[in-house]
Amino acid sequence: MELMKGTLDMLVLRALANEAQHGYGVSEWIRDRTGGALLVQDAALYQALRRLEERGQVEAEWGLSENNRRARYYRLTPAGRKGLRTEAAAWCRYAEAVFQVLEPLQREV
Repeated sequence: MELMKGTLDMLVLRALANEAQHGYGVSEWIRDRTGGALLVQDAALYQALRRLEERGQVEAEWGLSENNRRARYYRLTPAGRKGLRTEAAAWCRYAEAVFQVLEPLQREV
């Protein structure tokens, strides 16, 4: 399923909420958490990580992956935690409004 515009940054922030991860780990976390329904393309993921880093919402440092390969690990900053709370609350309000519109249709069909 294709990601809706504006959701990738929030998903990346959520993936990093509990622990620092490298890009592939973020992508896998999103895939696993959604049961494979959401797949993130590498180019879009790394653009989002750069964008979040430029905004000061994530920090990155080099480390070793599980395969003993060099990888950049990203972690949330305090600004990233605040941004996640704000974006998640806005997304939930939006989703609730959409569900209110769709609910009668689901009962009719």
